[in-house]
Amino acid sequence: MSETVFSLVTDWGPWVIFASAFLSCLALPIPTSLMMLTGGAFVAAADLALWQVVAAAFAGAVLGDQAGFLIGRYGGTPVVERIARAPSRRAVLGRARALVDRRGGIGVFFSTWAVAPLGPWVNFIAGATGLGWLRFTLADVLGEMIWVTLYVGLGYAFASQIPTVAEVMGDAMGLLAGLVVALAAGLWIRAVMKAQKAKAGSAA
Repeated sequence: MSETVFSLVTDWGPWVIFASAFLSCLALPIPTSLMMLTGGAFVAAADLALWQVVAAAFAGAVLGDQAGFLIGRYGGTPVVERIARAPSRRAVLGRARALVDRRGGIGVFFSTWAVAPLGPWVNFIAGATGLGWLRFTLADVLGEMIWVTLYVGLGYAFASQIPTVAEVMGDAMGLLAGLVVALAAGLWIRAVMKAQKAKAGSAA
């Protein structure tokens, strides 16, 4: 995989980084994080300009998120139901819906980098459930700034160890995603128990 990504970045430069970031935000299985790490490594080798790599990754990610949001907004529930026909997609859409319902813009912010696998699905759900466009965009832009800076920066700093860094970051992000989901579930359970306790107290 890393050899293929290196070859693509060598041939197409920032354009392939832009395309991968855009398409991955529409739930296509593209190794964008590895693309950005590779872009950072090419910057360290003086083969690409830093501003080109950062601009390509950031623009692709934000425009991809906007496209997903608009698909959800104008396609509405029918589009989400069509996407959710596969059991695996239904499960991840359920988690994305829970994140947006409970956290709104904060959920969008974390979905761009801390729980990036949920990001594309959060885009669809945010649009379909009527989250405000400005609120979505502000959270999205801030989150994508962190995502792009993190991966391009790591690629630059560890240019000779990209496969190792990619594996470590994949494990770290998986752990972080699990912790965020567990925290959200814990807060939801706490809120439900508190509401039930209050209801029982008022009934008494």
